[in-house]
Amino acid sequence: MIQSPVTGPGRSWVRTIRLALVVAPVMLVSACATYHAKPLPDEPDLANTPDLEIPAQQLEIPGLQPHVVQPAHGLDMTDVVILAVLDNPDLKAKRAQAGVAKAQLLQAGLLPNPQVSANFIHPTGGPPPLYNGYSVSLMEDLTSLVTRGASQDAARSNQAKVNLNILWQEWQVAQKARQLFIQARAQATLADLLEKQHRLDARHYQRDRQALKQGNTTLSTTSADLVTLVNANTQLRQLQRQRNQTWHALDALLGLKPGVHPKLTGAIHLQTLSRPAFEAALAKLPKRRPDLLALRAGYKSQEAKVRKAILKQFPALSVGPSRGSDTSQVKTLGVGINLTLPLFNHNQGGIAVARATRAALRQTYQARLDQAANQAHKLWREVHIRSRQLRQLQSHLPALEQTTDAAERSFAEGNMSAGTYINLRTSLLSKQIEAIRLKSSLQQAQANLETLLGMTLDTPSANQAAGTS
Repeated sequence: MIQSPVTGPGRSWVRTIRLALVVAPVMLVSACATYHAKPLPDEPDLANTPDLEIPAQQLEIPGLQPHVVQPAHGLDMTDVVILAVLDNPDLKAKRAQAGVAKAQLLQAGLLPNPQVSANFIHPTGGPPPLYNGYSVSLMEDLTSLVTRGASQDAARSNQAKVNLNILWQEWQVAQKARQLFIQARAQATLADLLEKQHRLDARHYQRDRQALKQGNTTLSTTSADLVTLVNANTQLRQLQRQRNQTWHALDALLGLKPGVHPKLTGAIHLQTLSRPAFEAALAKLPKRRPDLLALRAGYKSQEAKVRKAILKQFPALSVGPSRGSDTSQVKTLGVGINLTLPLFNHNQGGIAVARATRAALRQTYQARLDQAANQAHKLWREVHIRSRQLRQLQSHLPALEQTTDAAERSFAEGNMSAGTYINLRTSLLSKQIEAIRLKSSLQQAQANLETLLGMTLDTPSANQAAGTS
């Protein structure tokens, strides 16, 4: 007679299996993450005034010393660099990528879940006595355990690569902030010069226009003044457009609303490197530049992936215990093994791809290193060329100013033609504008070279005590 699963000797195991089927899903659900919606913002997240969101001491800008930032008192170049790196919207998005790499490292360290299989057998016929049968087995993938170390090494190096790429983006933003600061200051100086010249030209024109009405001057003199005034107006309008572009770019870089123009203060102190200093800095470039360090970290990550691919050429192996009881109540306890036979595929393709990727990364690193060295040499030469040109131009300006002042007196006394006077005035103004722009381009080249080489941000305010406003 067949014994019922409720009354037979298999009753306890039936209850155990039923209990497992109820408890296991509950435990799995309780351990799972829950979903919460994260809607996108509907409005810009731009500030009305510059502000710090994290302490400036946490920045890894080359040579940046502890620094006090007080936006209410004006911003020097170091202030602008700090605020740009902290508040730039694009950098905030880049920093979010670090969380992805951190999660990938966590995922690489997790052990594979064991697999449980259970079977229940209820006999429906045959000679008695018959019992309910069952089998339970637990299997663990040992291949994942073998490759776990390589996976963790790859993820750890990838996390370092992501962080270094973010740091390089911060350096790029810092460089752009210095460029815009220098441009804004140069354009302000240029605006003062052009506005002063415009006021002088307007007075001359009004004076000669009144004199023309009284018959005390000639039409050619008045026309010359008008031409000079119109040229000054044209230059002012062009400069206004340029300043608008610079300020909008600076506001965007600092995460400010358009039209917020913080006060810029402080002198600009930048250095011109001698050849020995330049060569010494260039030799340290592979250990300073975050983008090069990021490529090295990426190469190290790929090395771990090559090692993992080689380990995966061995047969996939799963091992685990098993327990069971058949319908004649014969109980068993054993060990199960699942083995994949590598007859056709022992991961040759994966190994080839991993090695080819490693070779490509090596060439990419070499190309970036060569490019960095070429850029550094080019910038260093540009700095010295522009520095020499600026010195030559500045040495000629005093004599040209004296000549123009003397010409103005001669023109007022009627001893010089209007055309000659206008040419002298135009030449002086052109050289003054050229000097301002050449100085600005020199400072930008110096700043770019310092960033490229990871040199010190050499500003007086960099020596102040640590703190933030």
